Amino acid sequence: MQDREPNVATSDTDSAFVVFDRVQKSYDGETLVVKDLNLSIGKGEFLTMLGPSGSGKTTCLMMLAGFETATHGEILLDGRPINNIPPHKRGIGMVFQNYALFPHMTVNENLAFPLEVRGMGKDEREAKVKRALEMVQMGEFGNRRPAQLSGGQQQRIALARALVFDPALVLMDEPLGALDKQLREHMQYEIKHLHENLGITVVYVTHDQSEALTMSDRVAVFDDGIIQQLAPPAELYEQPQNSFVAQFIGENNKLSGKVIALDGDIATVQLDDGETCTALAVNCGGVGSDTLISVRPERVSVAAQGGPNSTSATVQELIYLGDHIRCRLTVHGNDEFVVKVPNSAGHSHLSVGETTQVSWLAQDARALDAG
Repeated sequence: MQDREPNVATSDTDSAFVVFDRVQKSYDGETLVVKDLNLSIGKGEFLTMLGPSGSGKTTCLMMLAGFETATHGEILLDGRPINNIPPHKRGIGMVFQNYALFPHMTVNENLAFPLEVRGMGKDEREAKVKRALEMVQMGEFGNRRPAQLSGGQQQRIALARALVFDPALVLMDEPLGALDKQLREHMQYEIKHLHENLGITVVYVTHDQSEALTMSDRVAVFDDGIIQQLAPPAELYEQPQNSFVAQFIGENNKLSGKVIALDGDIATVQLDDGETCTALAVNCGGVGSDTLISVRPERVSVAAQGGPNSTSATVQELIYLGDHIRCRLTVHGNDEFVVKVPNSAGHSHLSVGETTQVSWLAQDARALDAG
């Protein structure tokens, strides 16, 4: 992979609510798990840190929360350096994957606890607890204990506890990881709507790409302690800036080859099977450079005769998925080339073993680093 800037913050640092300024983290004094992180997060923004295990995303969240200390650099919250401020004095709400509710306390007592720590009076505590429970549609459960609640209900209570003292910043560390798929998707929308209604700043950590795309204003894709790309969800998916992001975000077809010509922003690439195709030149280097062509399954047309980048394809597998058919093909020697064919009138029916044609526009393919 080509060298990249660790991060280019798109918010103005002076007006940003959260700032990571040249932050590094090492646990052994040598190996950096976070490398020169420069990141600005705007007030009221929902920013997701996305990446595989060990990419540095959770470490960044823990440094912001105060549970880890930066080895180098400064973290600022609303213009104030917080490196030396203990976690309980940062005024940050926190939601964990394991809920972290006190089992011996009722729901009301769990929510009242952070208010008691802040010295709030009884009447004000009760009013804030009531409001927080109504926020997450759990007003009837105040007298129950966590063991009497389902996983989804416990997660709502954990969310309410993080919001009960009206923090300006809420951190969420894989908060939906323990939920089943249907409930997880439902909670994604609930958290998204809460964020929109309350206007709080949220920093969210996940390894689930669909979760990040669904909920976020911007997504920071981490790998090897570096932000590989920072962008709104649509831009991240449609315009990946390197091969790691292209492969990590969504389903993606890749074809390897060598750049043989450049014409403006269009690269002509000789693929490994000797055929050529054209694609947008993103970070593929100059003529003679190895490259990886990236094209999304939904951007490929099937049975389109004579289209751009048209080539023959052999059908290997067909999987019915309701609204579309997932077709696995052999294209330019790649047996894992996937096309999504809409399940609607006017689309030809394919069968395993047959030969067909596929094509895609140069603008829908991206010539990236070789990985």
